[in-house]
Amino acid sequence: MRVTNSMISKSSMNNMNNNKINVDKLNNQMSSQKKISRPSEDPVIAIRALRLRSNLSELNQYYERNIPDARSWMEVTEGALENMKTLLGDIHKKCVRGAHDTLTEEDRASILKDLQSMREQIYAEGNSECVGRTVFTGYKTNSKLTFMKDEKDTAYEITEPISYQNIDEKRFYSNNVKVPSSSEEVLAGVPMNEMPQEYTFSRIRLSYEGMDTLDPNNLKYKAEDGTMQNLSDLVFPTNGGYDFAVVTTDLSYNDWAESGYKIDPNQAIFFKETGELILGSDLANYMGNNKTELSVTYTKKGFSEGELRPEHYFDCKNITDPDHPLEYTKSDQEIKFTVAFNQDIVVNTQASDMLTHAIGRDVDELTNAVEAAIAAHDKVKQIEAMQTQAQYADEDSQKALAQWLEAAKKEATYADDNLKKVYGRGETNFQKYKNNVVLAQTDLGSRESRLDLTENRMSNQQLTIEKLKSRNEDKELSDIIIEFTAAYNAYQASLQASAKANSQTLLNYL
Repeated sequence: MRVTNSMISKSSMNNMNNNKINVDKLNNQMSSQKKISRPSEDPVIAIRALRLRSNLSELNQYYERNIPDARSWMEVTEGALENMKTLLGDIHKKCVRGAHDTLTEEDRASILKDLQSMREQIYAEGNSECVGRTVFTGYKTNSKLTFMKDEKDTAYEITEPISYQNIDEKRFYSNNVKVPSSSEEVLAGVPMNEMPQEYTFSRIRLSYEGMDTLDPNNLKYKAEDGTMQNLSDLVFPTNGGYDFAVVTTDLSYNDWAESGYKIDPNQAIFFKETGELILGSDLANYMGNNKTELSVTYTKKGFSEGELRPEHYFDCKNITDPDHPLEYTKSDQEIKFTVAFNQDIVVNTQASDMLTHAIGRDVDELTNAVEAAIAAHDKVKQIEAMQTQAQYADEDSQKALAQWLEAAKKEATYADDNLKKVYGRGETNFQKYKNNVVLAQTDLGSRESRLDLTENRMSNQQLTIEKLKSRNEDKELSDIIIEFTAAYNAYQASLQASAKANSQTLLNYL
């Protein structure tokens, strides 16, 4: 085969160009320390790079954003729960002391001063925020848990479930002493039939007081077939046979008190002023024995600052604007953050699970009991002081004041006894409320532990994928330098060989 100079020249140029391309490729690798600069250089590396970069980008979203956001939410929740537990624990300690110790006048005044501030602070903790979002209100993170100011024109229609488990005892008192202010009132004395009296009834306390309206037909019980029936249609057995439940909703609390707290055994009286359902003895026994579940629908207009908003607890309607009512349905509202591939975690704790209306209602009853005891003992002191005054030094006045003092002391005895019983009930209730908060803390702590494990796994996974990505795309500089040196030497050798091979032509031999 004849090899011409032209063939040698073309072959030399091809070899030089290939070596130059190799030098250029390695030069680019040395500058970028990447194996390829365009997909066409190695499609396999390019495809793996796209897959690894996509996975790493998603993992960085979880590890650097979602997990820190979830942790921040949980930390805010944990701080609020810890404060609630402390406050409820303080109230529980006061209840223990009040139920088992004899309280002095200073003790009562101190307890009264503390109770309301603790009540307000407990509910204020429910308004805790994380980056402008309320953490205890489920999906309604733009809404506070409580009313932030008095809203006298705001109206709701509320459907509240109640249970036989909510039945407890409450004591009512009549003929409370009114300290006489003149000699004529002193001499009138206190007849025996007008001495302070104590009455005990079974009652169910609702979440709110000061209701606007309640239709008797909206007070229902769950029948044996599971349907909700009017309580007034309930027929229940008594010692003498069967009886109908009688539902009364139009009697005022003051009128009932003036009547001597009269209630029939089969009667249920609902007081809108106090938000209480008073049960006759037979009806209360039947409901307790048969574990009766109830539901009541009522309207309430006007809410005070610090009261819990109904939409976070009940099925209800905001009917402030009757033409455009806002309807709310109570449901389990879990807020989930995606913290790993195909893994979600619940970050929120719902207030309805542990921060209920009953806490505030119990504090109010404690406050009322303390105020009643303070007032009763103040009456005793006033009458004792009157006994030493000159204008009442005569025998008739002293005899009459002795009757007044007996009545006042009887009222004070009732008040102290009621205070101990209310504190005793509070001792149990606030331990339960505290346990609910501790349970919420435990649940939150388990979720935080899961988040810690996920964070560690994401950190390891992030490191692994970064290594895989680097191994797929990157190239060690030392290896590039060695390859570049070899390629450059080959390129220089090809230049020299080509120069020698192409320096001789046919004319040199002629």
